[in-house]
Amino acid sequence: MSKLNVDQKTILALLSDKKADFLIPDYQRPYAWGEEQCQLLWDDIFAFSFPNNDCDAFDNNEEYFLGSIVAYKNEDGKSEIIDGQQRLTTLMLILRAFYEKFANMQDKNSIATREYIEKCIWKTDIFGNADKEKLKIDSEVATDADKDEFIELLRTGSAKSGNKSRYVKNYRFFQKKIDEFLQDYPSYFAYLPARILNNCILLPIEAESQDTALRIFSTLNDRGLPLSDADIFKAQLYKYYGGLVNEKGESRKDAFIAEWKELEALASEVFTNPPSTPMDELFTRYMYYLRAKEGNKSTTTDALRKFYERNKYQYLHCETTLDDLKALALFWKDVAQQDTERFSDDILKKLFILNYAPNGMWQHITSVYFLFNRLEDELLEPVRFGQFLDRITAFIYAYAVTNPGVNALRTPVYDEMVNIVNGGDVRFDKHRFTEAHARAMFDNYTFTNQRNITRSILTWYAHTHPEQKLLDAGQVYQLEHIYPRKRQEMEKGLANAENIEALGNKILLESSINIRASDYRFEDKKKIYTGKLRRGSYLEPSKIAQALSLSELAKFDEDDIVQRSKDILDRFFQYLKEEELLA
Repeated sequence: MSKLNVDQKTILALLSDKKADFLIPDYQRPYAWGEEQCQLLWDDIFAFSFPNNDCDAFDNNEEYFLGSIVAYKNEDGKSEIIDGQQRLTTLMLILRAFYEKFANMQDKNSIATREYIEKCIWKTDIFGNADKEKLKIDSEVATDADKDEFIELLRTGSAKSGNKSRYVKNYRFFQKKIDEFLQDYPSYFAYLPARILNNCILLPIEAESQDTALRIFSTLNDRGLPLSDADIFKAQLYKYYGGLVNEKGESRKDAFIAEWKELEALASEVFTNPPSTPMDELFTRYMYYLRAKEGNKSTTTDALRKFYERNKYQYLHCETTLDDLKALALFWKDVAQQDTERFSDDILKKLFILNYAPNGMWQHITSVYFLFNRLEDELLEPVRFGQFLDRITAFIYAYAVTNPGVNALRTPVYDEMVNIVNGGDVRFDKHRFTEAHARAMFDNYTFTNQRNITRSILTWYAHTHPEQKLLDAGQVYQLEHIYPRKRQEMEKGLANAENIEALGNKILLESSINIRASDYRFEDKKKIYTGKLRRGSYLEPSKIAQALSLSELAKFDEDDIVQRSKDILDRFFQYLKEEELLA
């Protein structure tokens, strides 16, 4: 069981401890507090210390809780801050601003308070004297270009005229507040910092490891953004590039920071709804490529950080990694934006179909395929890529019915990932389907709208229409019941009520058209599909070619549902046969 040291402390007790030595590590995010947060903190502290603007109304037994500080002792004995970076940094700025204001005050309370603050900001020697060259906090945040201004502020108490970082702005904000406070309460000036030091409480939580500290942070923090795995990876890449030099002999760490920020922006644009963070999603897709190169077919997948930290982060200490990540992100950006310069219409249609796949496994194997097979211009040979997309579509869609669950899909897909990096074509030879068994499972499968595979199959089937054009990936599409459910509820027109949810009674349709057509009889639905009958200003016909073909029928009843269901499955099994997936 992980050990924790938890002990509520005043700011003075925490910061003046001779062993206090805080580090904001390189994987942390930059300091982000602005004037709004600083104003709120100042107002809270002042209201606590001077109740109703009355210094004498303060109760010395009262305490004000400022929050927790989650940290762990690193190999150098420093307390690496996992949570609490923003408030600890801000408190240091407040204390430094007070310390500077006390410089010329000679009354005993001011001198005593100044000495207390001194011990909170600087390390002390054996006699308790502050060493002005050794601060009790340091910052190594990789993507914070202004961290040196923070350190300089703490050392000198002054900012250069051209400095405009958040540290400097907030420091000047607190200087202004302190000046106003001194003007309003000159006789009580020393009381406010004294009460901040002695009565404002922090809860330092010291974990035995980084992993434990991160877990604690994720549990405690329900408002801020927890550190992602990618934040840890950023630190490792920063260290690696810091040890490299460019043609001029200069460290490449600044260039890395610029590239990382560009990559973060790109990932955020591409992966808009990931399970964790956009950068974590990018690293996850890259991980499958690295796993395949290792020949790893195990269906047990390491957690993301555990995978990359193996062998002392060997994959992050590699010059090709950043280029690979950028190429992969750009590939998926072009997929999302349906880039016609990178992909043909035929390829984009296949990618559109896969965008409605029953699970995300296709994205992982496609990432592996791209990274291994990309040409010098980062493009893929279109014919071979199209064959790959067809085969994984047929296999994944069929497997979702015959072997439901994404875990079952790992075995065949992981096999093929390794096959790809060995230069082979994806074939799924060891996992082909027995036609009779697979057809029986499809025939007995209930294709409800709640099952992802229902939309998957109908999206694929919509694209079998010879006149189907490329659909807009930004458009919202839904499943339309051709024979309305409400009509069945009211009229009981279908002899077999289960046919209302049959594949043959459903079609992919734009949501704006589906909403209007849902409860109409077929003769009116046809007019809505074609745009002849529509409420509102939108009068365009459906872009789904099958919807337009249906509108040419005189009727659509139970016999049509049964026949269309058969046609869909017949065509799908023909697709499996074409892709050589039937044993």
